[in-house]
Amino acid sequence: MAISKIETDSLASGLVAPTATALTTASGSAPSYSARAWVNFNGTGTVAIRASGNVSSITDNGTGDYTVNFATALADANYSMNVTCSSNGTNNFIGATVFTNASTGANVTPTTSAARLNAGVYGVGTFDPTYLQVSVFR
Repeated sequence: MAISKIETDSLASGLVAPTATALTTASGSAPSYSARAWVNFNGTGTVAIRASGNVSSITDNGTGDYTVNFATALADANYSMNVTCSSNGTNNFIGATVFTNASTGANVTPTTSAARLNAGVYGVGTFDPTYLQVSVFR
């Protein structure tokens, strides 16, 4: 396949393809939305972020109880947070709750700068999983 004159000239002039500076919602009846924040972190011992986007830090509030702190605040607190975590190696029915204080069970109001989550085993209580993954959409 031959390279066209336009492609050759573009390559020769050192032009660089533009990079996206803003995302837009796709057209159609089911638009797409991007994550506003995400994080993969270690919940055992000293809590440590493995990789993240728009997450500045994780606060360890106690066993299985964490706060995700956003680097850039969200527009409002009406976001959706999805959490998955690894097993503790002993029990099934692993789950995570969001916007909850693990020690009291009380709801915690989400804010534009942080969100709280808990990891636990149904009928057993909270625990510190090795792997936690969080994504935030708005």
